[in-house]
Amino acid sequence: MITRRQFTKVAALAPFALAQALKARADIGKLGGGAHELTILYTNDFHSALVPIPAYWLPGSPKLGGAAHLATIVEQERAKAKTSFLLDSGDMFTGSMSHLTHGEVLMEMMTLMRYDAMSAGNHEFDYGWQIFDHAATRVPFPILCCNIRYKGTAIRFTRPYTILERDGVRLGVIGVMGLNAARYTIMPSKVAELEFTDPVAETRACIDELRDTVDVLVVLGHQGLPGAMQTDAENDPEVQRPLDEDVNFCGAVPGIDLYIAAHSHHGLERPIVHPDTGTIITQTYGYGTRLGRIRLKVKDRRVVQHDIELLKVWSDQLPANAAVADRIAHYRGVVADQFGPPIGHATQRIIRRYNYESPLGSLITDMMRERSGADVAITNAGGLRADLPEGPLDRGHALDAFPFLNNSVTLELTGRDLKVVLEQGFSLKAGMAQVSGLRAVYDLKRPNGARLVELSVGGQPAEDDKLYRVTTNSFLAEGGDGYLAFKRGREIARDVQLSDLLYDGIKARNKIEPPGPGRLVRAS
Repeated sequence: MITRRQFTKVAALAPFALAQALKARADIGKLGGGAHELTILYTNDFHSALVPIPAYWLPGSPKLGGAAHLATIVEQERAKAKTSFLLDSGDMFTGSMSHLTHGEVLMEMMTLMRYDAMSAGNHEFDYGWQIFDHAATRVPFPILCCNIRYKGTAIRFTRPYTILERDGVRLGVIGVMGLNAARYTIMPSKVAELEFTDPVAETRACIDELRDTVDVLVVLGHQGLPGAMQTDAENDPEVQRPLDEDVNFCGAVPGIDLYIAAHSHHGLERPIVHPDTGTIITQTYGYGTRLGRIRLKVKDRRVVQHDIELLKVWSDQLPANAAVADRIAHYRGVVADQFGPPIGHATQRIIRRYNYESPLGSLITDMMRERSGADVAITNAGGLRADLPEGPLDRGHALDAFPFLNNSVTLELTGRDLKVVLEQGFSLKAGMAQVSGLRAVYDLKRPNGARLVELSVGGQPAEDDKLYRVTTNSFLAEGGDGYLAFKRGREIARDVQLSDLLYDGIKARNKIEPPGPGRLVRAS
């Protein structure tokens, strides 16, 4: 077994060895070329959406998505195309089944669906880099990211790119993660041994190696602002996330033919073509409710024609793929005893709202505050991953709503820092902070950092120098989602994971009703 000292020595020699190898390599000339027609199928931000989602914002609440139905439409599109590839831009993990199997069920699903390549997303690190690394060794397709290295070395954590060749078509695929996604949406302790390097420089270096040896160059990019955690987000223009970081990246990195975005869940019914580089930019809404399809005509390593469509996965109308359905049923049986019997009943659907106070956010923060005895409880809108449905509730629903390994943490925080925390929520960079024990009036017309108009805690005006007991989750306590002011607090207690806390709270209450509004009040 290699020792850490040996590992460090090898790492130090790696750049020199690579340079020598490239220098010594004979010039093999250009590869690819000629005229080709191909289809690229793609997904992003699947987030363990293994079963169909009720589209309650549409008449009749038809169902969208589901892994077995997505697999069916993939096979239908493959049958229509002479040459096709299936790619994913990351964030397969999260959700109860993913949590209980450490992502194994998702890797099995992708294997059965014959994915050709996947880029690493931030949520692949939810259970720590070691578990993701183990999962990546169990699949026959490459998992890519060009700008993750072991800290203090030049050794990559994953392959930076792959070359796929089919029917004479050579496809170069590069994976990349933006620094904002890496720094603010991954818990630092989960990737302590890794570092995320400059995505622009790393991608340019990969393109230099690939450009003259492939017909089409695809980048699977996981960057920008996080997607809105709201079931009906695709129907709510107000929560659609901007694509500035993706567009700027494509302008800074010439040579990309197709950029398949992820992380922001910003579905593009029509692609963006970068005005300077000509890169075609596309993305689905995530959760497997759409299958992206792009048809390309290529001549001499140049895309001369493209056609893109986001195909709706109407699961009420599509038969389920038997192999995928059977594999999901197998894993459901494996973890069934961990779901347990119903422990309570929701009188109505308890929903998430990304940019507002939400019933689910208020419910969980009430439970956090009551259990800890704190003055205030705060959690992030992005940590609410699924609504609680109307009807019986079991442990699986609690895990779906809070699938992360995030514990409840109680801090002593000054009133001054509490205000900074709330200002981060009012910036809407990662959705509105969800709260209990306080009332805040805010004005979104004001500039960021000055949107809090009025704050009271326990019915009394907040005092800057007073210490308050504030319960949050361990992701925010480490500064996640940009809530850096939490790091100035002093930890005084640590409790169970939020999924367990929600489970206990449902069991204690039995009858679950959505809390009333009035905690976060928009100034008129």
